[in-house]
Amino acid sequence: MSPSSGTENDPSPRKLSPFVFWAQTERNISLRVSLQDVSKPEINADTDSMEFSAHGIGANAGRNEYYFKFVFFKEVDANVQVSMKQMAIEIQIEKKELEWWPRLTKNSEKPAWLKLDFDKLKTCDDDEEEEAYDPKLYDPSDALTQIKNRRKKYQQRVENFRKIYLFLYNLSQFIGFLYVLIVLNVQYAKEGPEFLEKAYPLIQTAFTFCQVLQILEVVHPILGYTAGSAIPPFLQVFGRMFMLVGMINGEPRIQSKPAVFYLIYVYCLSEVIRYPYYMLRVYNVDIGFLTWLRYTVWIALYPLGFLCEGIIILRNIPYFEETQKYSLFLPNKWNLSFYFPSIMRLYVLLGLFPLLYAAMTHMYRQRVKILGRSYHRKED
Repeated sequence: MSPSSGTENDPSPRKLSPFVFWAQTERNISLRVSLQDVSKPEINADTDSMEFSAHGIGANAGRNEYYFKFVFFKEVDANVQVSMKQMAIEIQIEKKELEWWPRLTKNSEKPAWLKLDFDKLKTCDDDEEEEAYDPKLYDPSDALTQIKNRRKKYQQRVENFRKIYLFLYNLSQFIGFLYVLIVLNVQYAKEGPEFLEKAYPLIQTAFTFCQVLQILEVVHPILGYTAGSAIPPFLQVFGRMFMLVGMINGEPRIQSKPAVFYLIYVYCLSEVIRYPYYMLRVYNVDIGFLTWLRYTVWIALYPLGFLCEGIIILRNIPYFEETQKYSLFLPNKWNLSFYFPSIMRLYVLLGLFPLLYAAMTHMYRQRVKILGRSYHRKED
């Protein structure tokens, strides 16, 4: 949760603050407010300060009221430009004087919610500024200019590393899940339905490696490598790890059941569509058909995946009753008892369908944002 206080750089103690990413050129200041589902933000700006409030979905606190206010380092033009994006609100501010600022706020103490925006400290804006360079205004021997140039180069290297890392991560995951999918298809074509009983041991190592690697997708938004909240990827990764480690790897007798084959197949089919989409989006490449697949195939795959998970859990209940694995009985040093088969029954009865509803609702909203927006743009 973002911190709050009563200072000029911090929000009201009764409200949360969103993450605000800022960058600058000699002429302009850009702010990216990390909020989703915002309809009408209230932005009050004058020549020396800005006040922002809106209702939306933040990175750490979910849907809530968000607020921040700060005083600029120097005077700016009070007429700001606001554009609403899918994942954020972007604000463009023009400086009164042509110069680089050592910081955004007049107060030297940086607010916890204010961060550098590496996306804006590079490329076209920097190129334009370099072409407009005036030696009368900036002395190359000036220490501040040299520090600024070194900082800008460092930030650009960090951003380039971030993009290369995300591209290679998504590419490696795509190759891994594609390999598992190809093995399942080729062996099934050779052996037919008899292959279902021995499919999982054949791809267990590769699939487990790819699935464990997905834990990084929970870390990425926390580190700021990707936009959005860490909650949706956490729920998905935790659910799949529970099925893989707890249900499938935890009970070898379930591995020969057809439901395991179909579950792995559904997982892989979803991922070989998802990862190429994210891989291209790292460099803002948008292929219409791939985008449509990314936000459409879940309509069929999500219910099939949850159905297979429910079957596997139900088939596993007798096995865990026999082995008493993951259960805890009295007496013990913690003085606690825990019967795992009962938890499995409760999950199937009370937890499976709410989770399916939450996952499909989240994906439906994403589909409306992406495909709905593209559709209206075409109509215009």
